[in-house]
Amino acid sequence: MNEPQAFFDGRWIPARDAAVSIGDVGFVLGATVAEQLRTFGGQLFRLESHLARLEQSLRIVQIDPGMTMDRFAEVGRELVRRNHRLLDPGDDLGLSIFVTPGPYAAFSPSPTEKPTVCLHTYPLPFRSWAEKYERGESLVVSDVRQVSPHSWPPELKCRSRMHYYLADRRAAAAEPGARALLLDEEGLVTETSTANVLVFDSREGLISPPSERILRGISLSVVWELAQRLGIPTGWHNLTPEDVASAEEVLLVSTPFCLLPVTRFNGRPIGDGKPGRAFRRLLAAWSESVGVDLAGQARRFADRV
Repeated sequence: MNEPQAFFDGRWIPARDAAVSIGDVGFVLGATVAEQLRTFGGQLFRLESHLARLEQSLRIVQIDPGMTMDRFAEVGRELVRRNHRLLDPGDDLGLSIFVTPGPYAAFSPSPTEKPTVCLHTYPLPFRSWAEKYERGESLVVSDVRQVSPHSWPPELKCRSRMHYYLADRRAAAAEPGARALLLDEEGLVTETSTANVLVFDSREGLISPPSERILRGISLSVVWELAQRLGIPTGWHNLTPEDVASAEEVLLVSTPFCLLPVTRFNGRPIGDGKPGRAFRRLLAAWSESVGVDLAGQARRFADRV
């Protein structure tokens, strides 16, 4: 079959037919546990780590997906095998896994507790970040704050993300093309929408906000491993917006693009306004470790239709 497939509620179906009911709790309440992965050379990256986090999130929300993590792994690999062959050589996929509690009782004539489970892939949208490896990303502090840990624990990976949407819209209104940097209730740095934030100082190395304040990304763990290999110190402590503004370098870390430099913050340049040496070293090390030129691949497929 020459069209992408999806795995939806235990069935292999054409991806175009995968649809969540308007009466699903994931749609009505936004109660959806999710993971996003990507491939390198057609192979899923850090699958076991993502599934361990998925299992933890499902445990927090108390959803039994009716599938073991081994089964999720089996389906994910098979789905990528089916869909990656539809791409041009050198291209790669994103894999989305999401689980909802199932039908919303008030909208369902015969409510059940059967969850909705879906795995689907998509060609990575390289156009969204291809130029940013050289140009960098812009961040603006938003007055929309990160969700309190009293609402849900930071380690829960979910899709209840209205605050991300609002924060990014306000950041873009302040500076076209900018993304939001979210602070917590104490005014301390947490993360951006969908990405961890790191600052670099030549004396301290790479610094992340404390793990208890953020959703600790799988890609953040990768950067820590690469930094150790390169002899770059790493650490965790509270960061203020002033720390970001005065940093030698600021980096964003996330699954799709892996690593991006931040070159502007609140309308002013970070350092000399260009990607720094630490970023270039880490990007080269990541590319070498997966056998893919990350920036080159993004440029090559940025105009993919």
